[in-house]
Amino acid sequence: MRATGVAGILLAAGGGSRLGQPKALVQLGGEPLASRGAAMLSAGGAAPIVVVTGAVAVNLPGVLAVHNPQWRSGMGSSLAAGLATVPETCGAAVIALVDQPLIGPAAVRRLIAAYAAGAGVAVASYGGAPRNPVLLAREYWAEVISLAVGDAGARQFLRAHPELVTVVECGDTGRPDDIDTRADLERIAAELPPGSAG
Repeated sequence: MRATGVAGILLAAGGGSRLGQPKALVQLGGEPLASRGAAMLSAGGAAPIVVVTGAVAVNLPGVLAVHNPQWRSGMGSSLAAGLATVPETCGAAVIALVDQPLIGPAAVRRLIAAYAAGAGVAVASYGGAPRNPVLLAREYWAEVISLAVGDAGARQFLRAHPELVTVVECGDTGRPDDIDTRADLERIAAELPPGSAG
C-alpha cells in the first residue's frame, strides 16, 4: 500500500532578475510571496511544506526550508532539492511556484483528492490549459529529477508521459498568473481581494 501523505513544495529560489529582486521576499498584500505560497499549500491540505530557497534565505515557521546552492541553473535543480527533502512518509508532493499568488488552496485540495482516487500525476488546468500546481507520486520522482534540466522543472517528464497525467480543472479556484515584472506585481496587487493574505 502506498504512502498517503502529500507534501507541498514551494519553489522560491529564483533571483527575480526581471523583477529587480528575489521573488520570495516580494510583498503582496503585506505578506511575502514565500509566506503566501506556503500558507496556500498548507491550507490545501499538504504537509509538511518544503520551501526551496536560493537567492535569499526564507525563514518561515513550521516549514522545511532547503537551500539549493545550484539555484542559478534553473528550476530543475530546485525541484530536485525539494523532492529530496520530502519525508519518506509522503507518497506524493504538490509542487507550486512562488510567483503565482492567485492560485488558491482549492486547487491543491483537488490535486490531493485526485491522488487519493488513484492518480499518480495530476496537473491543475485553467480553462483547459495545464499549468500549476502539479502533483507527482513518489514512484516518478527519480525520472522527474533526471529530466528536470535548466528551467524545465517537471515539464519534460509530463511531456514524455501524457498517459500518466490526470488533468484537474481549477479555473474556478484561482488563476496561474506569474509575477515576472513590476507591472505584473502592480496588476495582481490591484486585483487582490481584501483580506486575502495567506
